[in-house]
Amino acid sequence: MISVRRGLLGIGLAAAIVGGVAACGGTGEVPPEQALPVGHYTLDGQLQVWPARGGLSGDGAAHRAVADAVDAWRTPAGDRPRLETSGILWLGEIDGRTLAVVAADVPVYGASWLLQLDGTGDGLTVTNAAQYTDPGYLVYSDLLPVRLDDTTRYLTSARVEQVTGPNGRPLRVSDGLTDPVGVQRCTATPVAVRLRATESLPRGTANDELLDLGSAVEPPRYPVVPDRDGRGATALEDLDTCALAGEDIAFGSIDPNPADGRSYPRVPASWPIESIYQVNLGEVESGPLAGRFDRLTWRSQEGTTYAAVFRPENGTPAVSKADTVAAVQAYEIEIQGQTYVVLSWNDEDDDAVLQLPDGVRPVLEQRGLAVVPKADRRQTFRVSVDGRLETRTVEK
Repeated sequence: MISVRRGLLGIGLAAAIVGGVAACGGTGEVPPEQALPVGHYTLDGQLQVWPARGGLSGDGAAHRAVADAVDAWRTPAGDRPRLETSGILWLGEIDGRTLAVVAADVPVYGASWLLQLDGTGDGLTVTNAAQYTDPGYLVYSDLLPVRLDDTTRYLTSARVEQVTGPNGRPLRVSDGLTDPVGVQRCTATPVAVRLRATESLPRGTANDELLDLGSAVEPPRYPVVPDRDGRGATALEDLDTCALAGEDIAFGSIDPNPADGRSYPRVPASWPIESIYQVNLGEVESGPLAGRFDRLTWRSQEGTTYAAVFRPENGTPAVSKADTVAAVQAYEIEIQGQTYVVLSWNDEDDDAVLQLPDGVRPVLEQRGLAVVPKADRRQTFRVSVDGRLETRTVEK
């Protein structure tokens, strides 16, 4: 997820696929009809970011098995990858099985998929397929997740000098693959990489932070996001990331609405790409709403995206669906069996005025925040903020 993109536009970094990259030293040549390259010819200056790695990267039979499996694979929408512009990033034996990691290019939507193939003997099948959230930039990442049963490893690019695990200690890396990392199923886990100096990063990087959203995050959601200032780890430390991925909460709640109208597993439009952080909205000292209201913010395909989080003094946090309206956010959140509407706006505007529907009294009203019980009828709220009258309507 740490990306060459920071230097890509400035130096015109070349990215092209060269068939048969680094397929040397193996037991046989790759047949010409198998166009899936070994390695990916993504350059940072003269450095190949994803060279061929793994003990079977030069094995023609293993390569052919991977190419056949990838050629047979389809996205949930039924689209097929283009082998010539894809690449086998790692191919070898690990934990008693054959493992292949492939960056698959699906040109119809400019999509990038991270495929993991497992098998024993001559058979390989795609066992995990995650769509990279930022289309087209998978091969400019430097740390890719690999799930094996109940363990997680990471595949590193050639630019990575060191990987630090969640315990703050460096991980051992062998042929680009880390030792197992203690990633929990539904908890955000921080990891960090140090990148060596390259043409796009003349000084390298000392400590680029990322968040793995959990080993149980279901494909096709891509589970690793940048967390360059560490604020994402703080925002998510007490939240269930599997719940956040659900269709009624935060990260999973905005449907991408595909143009073809078909129903199939796909990445929610609200799934995070980067920049996860939280802002405290207000606190209640006593009563049924005793606790803290926060606004969770992140970047998704929809742009800047928000959700409300209520953290009670005792108990499990409650999280709303996502909202993408910047001026005044309106969330519905259930607290102790009661649904509330949480309104949030710019708390730096001293002249902001909240207008509530007739007969509605807030249970909490503070600068930039109001919480009211949701009614069994349509409710319209107005806030004069930043010189404009903003209107939000909550349906029954």
